[in-house]
Amino acid sequence: MFMGNMLRMLLAFCVLSSVVLTSSAQTCRNQTFSNRLFTTCRDLPQLTAYLHWTYDQGSGKLDIAFVHAGITSTNRWVAWAINPRNTLDPAMIGAQALVAIPQSNGGPRVYTSSITSTSTQLEESEISYPVSGLSATYENNEVTIFATLTLSNDTTSLVHVWQDGTLSGTTPQEHSHETSHQNSKETLNLLSGSSTQVTGNSRQRRRNTHGVLNAVSWGILMPTGAIIARYLKVFKSADPAWFYLHITCQASAYIVGISGFGTGLKLGSDSEGVEYDTHRAIAIVLVCLGTLQVFALFLRPNKDHKFRVYWNAYHYLVGYATISLSIANVFKGFDALENYVGDRYNDWKHAYIGIIGALGGIAVFLEVITWIIVLKRRKSENKLPHGENGVNGYGSRP
Repeated sequence: MFMGNMLRMLLAFCVLSSVVLTSSAQTCRNQTFSNRLFTTCRDLPQLTAYLHWTYDQGSGKLDIAFVHAGITSTNRWVAWAINPRNTLDPAMIGAQALVAIPQSNGGPRVYTSSITSTSTQLEESEISYPVSGLSATYENNEVTIFATLTLSNDTTSLVHVWQDGTLSGTTPQEHSHETSHQNSKETLNLLSGSSTQVTGNSRQRRRNTHGVLNAVSWGILMPTGAIIARYLKVFKSADPAWFYLHITCQASAYIVGISGFGTGLKLGSDSEGVEYDTHRAIAIVLVCLGTLQVFALFLRPNKDHKFRVYWNAYHYLVGYATISLSIANVFKGFDALENYVGDRYNDWKHAYIGIIGALGGIAVFLEVITWIIVLKRRKSENKLPHGENGVNGYGSRP
């Protein structure tokens, strides 16, 4: 009897808890604003944020209230933005933002900011949409931005993005690069209220592909091929195997590198406002140098040709220049990634440093071995013409 009562009480408690939790769950439908009514609202999929709006397609007037919950400190900024380029990838570049910064005394500071680069600090500036009624509140750990924007009167959908981040003094700092922040963007149909979310970051996959192709080709295979040519040919038993290994390695590096270069060009053309001029310029130089090396292979003179010494000098000079620029540009690529997505690729960078360090260590070790072999061989060759009792290699005395 006692156990039965206990079970009924436990069941009743669970049901009551479920009802309380459900009723207290935050949704845009149970949010209200004094003296403000909106026809549509949406629970945004990331960062505990909500958007309310009323849209008149004829006039292009868009009244919005953007709510961002969980802002427990005044040392944070909140922003909601429209990207007039209507692209989700990247949605940040070109976005026209409404920014609110809670204040310890009084209401939040609220202003507009046009985002032109990934290194933005959300400086105050005019945006491409007429804005009126811009204001903000900060209550119960929620920042709410109110505004009326005027869109072109044929607009039916838009790409919008929302973020929050920390402050350094009064200056907004870069937002987090966690998945919730990376995916806080969507295409929103203003008439139906439906949306298209980001289900996968195709740009990130292309960045990864671009980085891997170029790091492996220009940054690893090229130096490896040079090490093979420099150090294996000193062993007579490795001739001509070293040559074919060298050619295979460098040809593979060139082919894969051209693929990586192509993905870089595509990323650049799809990334309006994102400029990495030095990285791109070095890449173009590398492709030119690599192409020169390929054509030079078909013009290689025979070993005993009088021009062979000049061809060798050209081949070494261009080859080592290509390798040096390749390694430098891989690190330029890592710097570009760091500027774009923060330190998420530090493990990749450290792995590459380890590989290059290992190749450098191998090269130093083989350099020592090579000089030992060469010096012994020269010493042996110097003694060879003067055989026993002063007889030279041709069987006669000098």
